Formats: sequence, structure tokens, C-alpha cells
Amino acid sequence: MKRALITGITGQDGRHMSEFLTGKGYQVFGLVRGQANPKAKLVLDENPALELVEGDLRDLSSLIAAVEQVQPDEVYNLGAMSFVALSFRQPELTADITGLGVLRMLEAIRIVGGTEHNPVRFYQASSSEMFGKVRETPQHEGTAFHPRSPYGVAKVFGHHMTINYRESYNLHASSGICFNHEGPRRGLEFVTRKITNGIARIKLGLQDSITLGNLDAARDWGFAGDFVEAMWSMLQQDEPDDFVIATGETHTVKELLDVAFQCAGYDDWERFVRQDPRFERPADVELLMGDASKANAKLGWKPKVAFDELVSMMYESDLIEETKKAELER
Repeated sequence: MKRALITGITGQDGRHMSEFLTGKGYQVFGLVRGQANPKAKLVLDENPALELVEGDLRDLSSLIAAVEQVQPDEVYNLGAMSFVALSFRQPELTADITGLGVLRMLEAIRIVGGTEHNPVRFYQASSSEMFGKVRETPQHEGTAFHPRSPYGVAKVFGHHMTINYRESYNLHASSGICFNHEGPRRGLEFVTRKITNGIARIKLGLQDSITLGNLDAARDWGFAGDFVEAMWSMLQQDEPDDFVIATGETHTVKELLDVAFQCAGYDDWERFVRQDPRFERPADVELLMGDASKANAKLGWKPKVAFDELVSMMYESDLIEETKKAELER
């Protein structure tokens, strides 16, 4: 039975990866910070086979202890300060977790190692935000980086450290340059979930409007459940490498609003949406669209869930959850 250690286990990707690997027959361990992590019960309820271990991406000694305890075949580094807007308000913490956290995990793996015939394989969650002010469209593995946020800068550091450890210490270390991937498990602070949850609440009469920032930002949105399969596939390759994971389509926030409000039976979303400059970033990324042809050719990976299906899935999930909450409060 293969053993996998996942950082960021309480986040969207960690939860999807936990279930995916358990389904593949892995013994899965999730790294959590502190004994009283408020989301621990949630992830254990979703996947009772999951085992939690203590560790903190800000503390090398705790990561060494976790790797020694688990003795993993594979490590998936999905933990980060992942909300881009927050990174402008907490840049140092973002750098410490999202950037230096990668270095610490790589160093823990280098120190603990693994067996000579079965070294630890490492996956780094890189991000399309590294491209930032894009030099070309679509973006591929060779496109130059120009990050536009502390989050994007930290991700560039982690990405290059992964390459450096691969080249310096012969680690099987791969990076997935993942474009935006969403789903019902996405945090409410992210624009996709903020919209679908807000519309569900409008439908139920629980709120009147949704307040957003830049409606013209264009992103390549896919389904998180599809993306974790690509992450896993990278660590099954004989040689480590870096791959763009994306749908190859781009949609604006306005298009997202069109589809989401139609799911709820509304033809005109403008009367429900307010714009507030407080929700705009000091420096924004205007357009992201990925070219995943390398992942298609080498991993055999293609996204399965289309944009409209994804938005509908998220709205229907939020409608069910908000209905349950409203019934409990009566």
C-alpha cells in the first residue's frame, strides 16, 4: 500500500486529493497545524480512512518529524496562503507559508530521504498567478513569469526551488502550474463561490445583492476534481517535470455571472450585482488562459467538466446547503 502525505488537507484540493488517493488504495495522511484545527472533523467525516499528523509549513523541524513519522512514497504540497487578495494585506506571512514553506518541505524530504530504491516523490502546487502580466496567450510551461501579487511572487519562489532541488539533489520533484480550479468545496472568499453562494441566497430571499470588484477579469476555470488526477499522474512518471494544467478556455467574471444567474432562473444579473473598488487589487491580472497540450500528450490528461457544468454544480450545491441552513434556523 502506497503512503501519501498531503499538506493543505483542509483546503479544496487537499480534500479532493485525499478522496482520490484513498480510492486508489493509498494510505493517506494529512498535515494539520495544531491539535484543535477547526476543520479536522470536516475532513475526517468526508474521508474516515484519512489519518492526520501535526506539522506546520513555517516550522522545518515539524515537517521533518511528519515525514519521518509517515514515511511517504509521495508528498503533495497543496498548502498555501491561497487567497490572492489577502496576500496584499499579509505579504510577509504569504511569503513565509506559500514560498518558504515549499523550501522547508523539500528540505525535510531531502533530510529524511526515503529508501534508495523508493525515494520520496514530491508534487508542488504552482499557480497560473505566476504568469501575472502575461507575455503571451495562451500560457505554457516556457512562458515567462511576471507575478502581480505577493502570492504570485511566493509561488514563483516555490516553483524555482522545486526545480532547484530536482536538479541539485536528484529529487523526483514535479510542479503543476494549475490555472483556476473551482468546485463546491471552494472557499467563500473566492469570486466563483462568492457568486454561486450569493445567488443561492438571493434565490432563497436571504440576501439582496452581491458585491464584487473587477468584472472584466478573465480566467481559465476548471473543476478541482479533474485537476487532482493530473497532479497524481505527474508523480507516476519515470522522470519529474513541470506541467500546465488548464482547460484552454477563458471566461470573464461577467460570463460567470451570466451562467450562474441563468442556473437560478434569472435573465438579468445587473440589478443584483454591486461593484466596489475595495474589492479590486492594487495590481490585477487581466487574462489567464493555459495551454495544457504537454499534460495531454505526456500524462494523457484532459479536463472532463465543462465551464457551464462547473458553475451549475456549484450553484446547485450552494442552494442545497443554504436551504439546509435556513431550515435549521427556523
